[in-house]
Amino acid sequence: MANKMGQPGRALGLSTMASLFGGIFSAICLMIFAPQLAKVALTFSKAEYFALALFGISIITSVSSGSIIKGLMGGALGLFIGTIGIDGMTGKMRFTFDSTYLLGGISFIPILIGLFAFAQVLASIESCYNETYEKKSVHIKKVLPDFSDIKRVFVTLFRSSFIGTFIGCIPGTGGDISSFICYDQAKKWSKNKDNFGNGEPEGIVACEAGNNAVSGGAMIPMLTLGIPGDGATAILLGALMVQGIAPGPLLFTNQPVQVYTIFLGLLFANIVMGIFGFSLIKLFSKVINVPKEILIPIIFVMTFVGTYSYNHSMTDVYVMVFFGILGYFMNKTQFSMSAIILGIILGGTAEQNFSGSLIMSNGSFSIFFTRPISAVFIIISLLSLLSPLYSPLLKKIMKKKAA
Repeated sequence: MANKMGQPGRALGLSTMASLFGGIFSAICLMIFAPQLAKVALTFSKAEYFALALFGISIITSVSSGSIIKGLMGGALGLFIGTIGIDGMTGKMRFTFDSTYLLGGISFIPILIGLFAFAQVLASIESCYNETYEKKSVHIKKVLPDFSDIKRVFVTLFRSSFIGTFIGCIPGTGGDISSFICYDQAKKWSKNKDNFGNGEPEGIVACEAGNNAVSGGAMIPMLTLGIPGDGATAILLGALMVQGIAPGPLLFTNQPVQVYTIFLGLLFANIVMGIFGFSLIKLFSKVINVPKEILIPIIFVMTFVGTYSYNHSMTDVYVMVFFGILGYFMNKTQFSMSAIILGIILGGTAEQNFSGSLIMSNGSFSIFFTRPISAVFIIISLLSLLSPLYSPLLKKIMKKKAA
């Protein structure tokens, strides 16, 4: 973003502000609405989880910049990858080819590192042959966002923070899903849709606010139900139990002091993050001055080290390299990497909850439409998937009314 618009200070300032706002917003929601939001999450059955996953998959049409067809193809590839391994409902092996590594499916982290990090390294290596290094002098005079920018993104900040908090309180979701959905909604509601992907401030704050707002939301099911909302809260759950704090329905009545200490701790942590973020922006921006001949080899090595350290498996490294090369050529042909990731993340969730719902209803599809929350999410999903068809028509109607 900073490279495209030449405003690194503005970009970093907006993203830090959005992260701070999203974190504080979710912390306040956690303190005020934890019991009520926990009741909503408690009503979710497999039908609602399927509908929510379907909604997440449906935004593939929005995150696919350029060709919608290529975006759908990328999403289909992600869904296929998500089917590899043992079926959680039937126990049957699918596309494992007698490989013990594939029994548990392909690890998500190596794919993510390959598609985004390693593929970008390959693209940067290619660009080095066509560029001569020129030392860039980045001067950031101010790190706090202007009032005009704050006014521009104010509504997006609130919307994304609310969405991130809500998504976080649903177990099994996380910051990745929240970021994609918040970005999608920001783009749909924005008056500057065409500028998304080129440094649009609303796009920046939507992802950052939504991603950070998940932290408070994910603690709601963890504290009230004893169910971690994501990987970070799963670790926190174990830490609390070691300290003699047993998350669950009785926690708020039996140990109220500890509960509100956790609330204030989360709020304080976000404030400290914001202070350090704003104060170190000028230091972080110096990375632009590092020559590519030095930076690229470091990143190249770190992709291998990071992948191997995740599961201590060389097979993960081979998977990372494969998807990195695949991602490099897919970027060349303008396929959407985000669509693939969405398919991988949500494909398994959607499939398992779809099968589970049909088992619960003895094979009746009516369960998805007789439950109000599930029906609403499915309708929204269909509208999102069909948006490329009716959006041009709506734009023409709006232009005629404006004229």
